[in-house]
Order: sequence, then structure tokens, then C-alpha cells
Amino acid sequence: MVPLGWIGGVIGLLLATAISLYANSLIANLHEFGGKRHIRYRDLAGFIYGNKVSPRKKMYRVTWGLQYVNLFMINCGFIILAGSALKAIYVLFRDDNVMKLSHFIAIAGFVCAIFAIGIPHLSALGIWLGVSTVLSLIYIVVAIVLSVKDGVNKPSRDYTIQGSSVDKIFTITGAAANLVFAFNTGMLPEIQATVKQPVVKNMMKALYLQFTAGALPLYAVTFIGYWAYGSSTSTYLMNSVTGPLWVKALANISAFLQSVISLHIFASPTYEFMDTKYGTKGSPLALKNLLFRTAARGSYIAVSTLLSALLPFLGDFMSLTGAISTFPLTFILANHMYLVAMNSELSSVQKLWHWLNVCFFGLMSLAAAIAALRLISVDSKNFHVFADV
Repeated sequence: MVPLGWIGGVIGLLLATAISLYANSLIANLHEFGGKRHIRYRDLAGFIYGNKVSPRKKMYRVTWGLQYVNLFMINCGFIILAGSALKAIYVLFRDDNVMKLSHFIAIAGFVCAIFAIGIPHLSALGIWLGVSTVLSLIYIVVAIVLSVKDGVNKPSRDYTIQGSSVDKIFTITGAAANLVFAFNTGMLPEIQATVKQPVVKNMMKALYLQFTAGALPLYAVTFIGYWAYGSSTSTYLMNSVTGPLWVKALANISAFLQSVISLHIFASPTYEFMDTKYGTKGSPLALKNLLFRTAARGSYIAVSTLLSALLPFLGDFMSLTGAISTFPLTFILANHMYLVAMNSELSSVQKLWHWLNVCFFGLMSLAAAIAALRLISVDSKNFHVFADV
């Protein structure tokens, strides 16, 4: 909202919701393409583009690569968020500036690694999914209540979009990538892998629920937070709110734990690939498997944590992720795969529509990537690497 203002922010969020629902519905309708279920994004791409050596094999590899880049960047964002939450807790009780954000990011990464080693696969999350829902509700309720309180008691607010004309162009373009990042995961087939028959119909029901009722909390926190604090709103909203210390601590603890659980969910396709590639068999608690998870997942989290601490700019990371992976994976490939798969059933107008989407989102991806890299470059100059933001 801060880079877009009221008009741009509201319209942008609504448009991002609509186009995200549309793009995900294309993937959902391809879930049983060819008479078989495709429970991985790369499997769907491989089936449509072909796994054999051919020019389309490149598209299969591109799809695979984009998904893992997307998930890696999302996980870096969760580590930064978890570190920011830990720092916010620290500042509440001891604001002596001894420990920096990079220290808290390192702690967050260590906790994420322990969790990853202890939870062998996605289905083992079990009760943690319920815990995740409760944690999300705690954060949402606290953020809304404290923001409303501050907004009522602070009548003077500035909603001006900051920066020069050139700065505004880049920040608005980067914000567009942020908007699509907020609504998309790049792993719809994996998330819906166990959905019951009729698969496509139930997937569509889930998508409608996600992009209507599921989007309301996001709208509420975003709009109320911006209303309360205007252009001074922090990227991490808890840094802007005021209120009882224990309430803020509760919200920050919830944000930290929720980030740890969410990272594991989004890292699961990567973990599953490593487990499959190197053939881990037998009990997850077997010494060999424990050592493998410690080495493989620990290394993955270590690299993610290092990059997160090196460039801890959460908003910029979201923009870059949206530009280089979410746009191509969710919008460009979704339209192109649908075009290839359903080519014989589409009219000329429908084919033109999908090609226009491919071209438009391709240009958006390029523009957003340039904007995001510029934002990271500017922030790096203003703060330095391992910045304490």
C-alpha cells in the first residue's frame, strides 16, 4: 500500500486477487489432463511439454527451475520475517542495540533447520497445521485491534507516495510483483495432491474460498494498517503498532512460529526432491536418514539463512521473488501450458487471449525484476550488507 497509495493499492489488490484466481484455475483445470493426476508442478509441465529429448524438454526444465527458485526465495522471505519477529520481541524487553537483525535471522534459520530435520515429510505436520491456523488468527486479531486503536488516537497521517518521479515508477513496478507474490505459491498441484474426487471441481471450490473468504484477513490487515500509519507503515506491521507489551510479544511470537511452519511447507517440494533423488528408505528415525536430513536440509536452510542475513530487505525480496519466479511460474507458464494442452479445443480468440497474457506478464516480469534489483541496490547502499533494518 505504501508505494501505491489508496487508489493504486486498493485497485492493485483487487486485480491481483482476480488474476491470481484466474491463473490458478487454469492449473486446476489441467490437474487431470490426459486422464491422470499430476501432483507436482514439474510433472504437469513434463506431461504437457514432453519428457523426452526435444525442444520442449527445455520448457520442462525451466518450469522445474522456476518452481525451486520461487520456493527458495519464499523461504528466504520467511526467514527474514521470522528474524524480524524475534528482533521485535527483543526490542520490547531490551532495546540496547547489542543484537542485530542478522543475529536473529541466524537464530531463526537454526530453529527452521531443527524443525525441518524433525518433520520428515509434509504429511507428518499433522497438528502443526492446526497450530499454524491459530497462530495466524492471533497475529491478525492483534494487528487489527492495535492498528485500529492507534488509528483512532492518531488523526494526523500522511498518505503521500514518497520519492521522486523516477523512484515512484520503480517502487510502483516493484509493488506489482509484491501483490502477485502475496497470493501465489507456485505449488498448487502439490498442495492439492490429496484432494478427493471430483478433483477439479473440489480444487475450484478451494480456490474460490481462498480468494474470497481467505483474502479478507489480508485485506483487513493491509487496509487498516495503512489507514492507521499511512506512508510511515513498516514492512513488518508489528514494528509500527503500539499497545500492551505482552500483547505485542504474543503477536511477534505467533509470527515467528508461523514463519517456521510455513517455511517447512514451502520447502517440502525441495526436501521431497532430495529424498527421492538420493533414495532415503526405511524409518524416518533411522540413523542414516536422520544424518541425511541433517546434512541436506541443514545445508539448504544454511544457504537460505546466509542470503537472508546478507540482504534482509523483506519488501525487496518479495518484489524480486514476484518478478523472477511468481510472474513466470503462475501467470506466463499457466497460460502457455493451458494453450499447449487445450490447443485443439480453443477458438482463435481464446488462443489470442492466452498469448496476450503470456506477452503481457512476460513484460511485467522483466520490468518488475529491474525494479526489484534497483530497490535492493539502493537499499544496500543506504544500509550495507547484513543491515540492521
